[in-house]
Amino acid sequence: MTRPTRIEFFWDPICPFAWMTSRWLRRVAALRDIEVEWRFINLSILNEERDYDTEFPEGYAESHHRGRRMLRVAAAVRASEGSEAMGPLYEAFGESIWHRVLDPDEDFRASVGTEGHLRTVLERAGLDPSYAAAADDATHDEVLRAETEVAVGRTGRDVGTPILSFDPPDGPSIFGPVISSVPESDEECLELFDAAMTLTRMGAFAELKRSDRQTLDLPVVTGRPD
Repeated sequence: MTRPTRIEFFWDPICPFAWMTSRWLRRVAALRDIEVEWRFINLSILNEERDYDTEFPEGYAESHHRGRRMLRVAAAVRASEGSEAMGPLYEAFGESIWHRVLDPDEDFRASVGTEGHLRTVLERAGLDPSYAAAADDATHDEVLRAETEVAVGRTGRDVGTPILSFDPPDGPSIFGPVISSVPESDEECLELFDAAMTLTRMGAFAELKRSDRQTLDLPVVTGRPD
């Protein structure tokens, strides 16, 4: 099996499953010397024609809106700093959202996407905190919409995040893999990657799924620090 040398990973920082997959892929990329480009997909744009009140659990509309605010900031950063800034920025977003232990009645969304949170994330990523102002600039939505369309144009619309494209633009793309924890060993990480690649390259393959998921192994969910 020919191994990919480049992957495009479409992310929304508000999706915990995308974050978990990104942690696994970073490990695989280091082991296999794969270049990863971090591109945008926005869940609020992807689902804007759906009825949040009847089709989603409570709070999803607010979460997706906060994801849009964070991606506006990411779009502003990329326009000025280049694509190479996206890896560190996504990492800073993910660590700030998912790797913290909450108080019993605390809503994880309460501070996410606020000016204070955005400035802290930017500083953690080594970027100018003034980029936080882009969260209120809807002109960045044009970029978010275009990239979301690129992502679902490769997989079909009935998907979520993340979307991975292998050796784009001509290689295959897939939604997932959706995982609840990063495999413990390098060997298991590579085994999952090779299995995903085998399935993705089969044009007739569309879906393999189970909804009985393990609990996400993230401090914000488990209440246990790393």
